[in-house]
Amino acid sequence: MLTRSRFRRVMLALSLITACATPSLAQDSTSRVVQLQNEAKALAPLVRSSLARGFLAMVPRLPSVTPRTVYRDSARTRAWSQREAEALPDSVRSKLVPRTFDEKFYYDTRYGTPLAYIRALELLGQRGMKDVKGKRIADFGCGMLGQLRLLAELGAHSVGVDVDPLLPALYSERADQGSVGLGSVRLATGQWPATDEMRTAVGVGLDLFISKNTLKNGYIHPAEKVDPRMLVHLGVSDSAFVAALGHTVKRGGHVLIYNLCPAPAAPGKPYIPWADGRCPFPRDQWERAGFRVVEFDRDDSPAARAMAHALGWDQGEGGMRLEQDLFATWSLFERR
Repeated sequence: MLTRSRFRRVMLALSLITACATPSLAQDSTSRVVQLQNEAKALAPLVRSSLARGFLAMVPRLPSVTPRTVYRDSARTRAWSQREAEALPDSVRSKLVPRTFDEKFYYDTRYGTPLAYIRALELLGQRGMKDVKGKRIADFGCGMLGQLRLLAELGAHSVGVDVDPLLPALYSERADQGSVGLGSVRLATGQWPATDEMRTAVGVGLDLFISKNTLKNGYIHPAEKVDPRMLVHLGVSDSAFVAALGHTVKRGGHVLIYNLCPAPAAPGKPYIPWADGRCPFPRDQWERAGFRVVEFDRDDSPAARAMAHALGWDQGEGGMRLEQDLFATWSLFERR
């Protein structure tokens, strides 16, 4: 499935943390939970659908989190929680590299605010998805847990699909996964749909399969040769991947691909694969797999820039020049 590059999103990479079970609100204005609440207030005027409004309304329920330590091997191919690392023989544990992560990393990991999902949810809401109560949702290339918690608070049973071994070690406390609000959250770590284990973990009968900033044409079909670590590797052919979606998503369910992208590289500059946010799979491939193409490579740049401005991405030294630096494309498919 996806061997995701660290370069994948145009967000900010920061530090990380551990979760307390109670949803009490932190009072410290530097707390990421408080910052997320302020972001939700800034985004509220931009949304109209009940789905997107409900998503933002759940932000005060995000729990405060205390720092936690994760151990990794030197190649960064495996990760252990502190509890798992303590159970290892001293000879093994001594070779691992510990790193302590704070609340900001807990919610943002390497990719920025989970509230950047708001545009994708607003588009779904505008097209008839009023709520997610009781719905089964998979987030392909989830990268973090915050958006899954918010959907679960609304009643969704959400599964985050990702290849990053850091995530299950980071989100290993009792309150991280399982029942959340009216729904549930869990992670599936590995290449979907390349293995039987991952196909079982994600399951079938999904109401929604969403991919944000992962299924980009430039990641899967780069126009130039680039370091393979900068690409998304599906583990199966394009046709097999879309066919697997046709098997996994139930009739009447949807697949949404939403991609935020920087500007393409200037002539003579190195190619930027993540700047090509077009859908990597052609229309006829979706139709053969049993989908109706609702929208295909539709531009969402003006609304994405409004979201980015509300989130402050254009502020401070090094802030984006939104008209020149930020673009968005989305595609929506309905299972017939």
